[in-house]
Amino acid sequence: MYAVIKTGGKQYRVAPNDVIEIEKLAGEVGETIAFDEVLLVGGDGELRVGTPTLAGAHVAAEIVAQGRGPKIIVFKKKRRKNYRRKKGHRQELTTVRITEIVLDGQRPAPKKEPARRKASEEAKPSPETAKTAESTETAKKAETTTAALFERPAGEPDDLTKIKGVGPVIVKKLHDLGIITFDQIANLTPEQIAEVDKRLNFKGRIEREDWIGQAKKLARGEDG
Repeated sequence: MYAVIKTGGKQYRVAPNDVIEIEKLAGEVGETIAFDEVLLVGGDGELRVGTPTLAGAHVAAEIVAQGRGPKIIVFKKKRRKNYRRKKGHRQELTTVRITEIVLDGQRPAPKKEPARRKASEEAKPSPETAKTAESTETAKKAETTTAALFERPAGEPDDLTKIKGVGPVIVKKLHDLGIITFDQIANLTPEQIAEVDKRLNFKGRIEREDWIGQAKKLARGEDG
């Protein structure tokens, strides 16, 4: 027995145990899906043709894989307009194996859930446990990031926003680390710069924007 089904705007001739690639359908590997748009069924007696689909006919399939097709390059060009556009596209595809073709309003037999999948779901923590663990991890990360790195000197803090590239948000983070004066920044060692860079994820910003040189001038009363 074979059938012609419609999915993703295309038609496919399928029979049990056929493996085909179609446009992406939602579902996990191992799940059973049903195609309800059956246009034709034949190969087992009288040929049945739908108008446009066959009432009560269904084709069941098992999802084998979820993936993407080969990359297609789309290039557009307009003469004498200096216009060129190049884009790539990879179609998302679902690979399915046809399991059975049913008629007369029957529904495909439900597939038993794989034991491996059941075990993996049982091993997953509950939403409440996962949320608590995530909150704890976030709190630990925030504590590590903002923990004081330097001993905060006495007196009023300098206006660190005078250093080019430093705004109010960065000033607060520096204060949390114990850095409040131009002198502290001017006397940072390479090891301390690396630690501040790591704590605040600056990616070399201190050296790139020459905070040390700016801070030395500002500490002497000169413009940064």
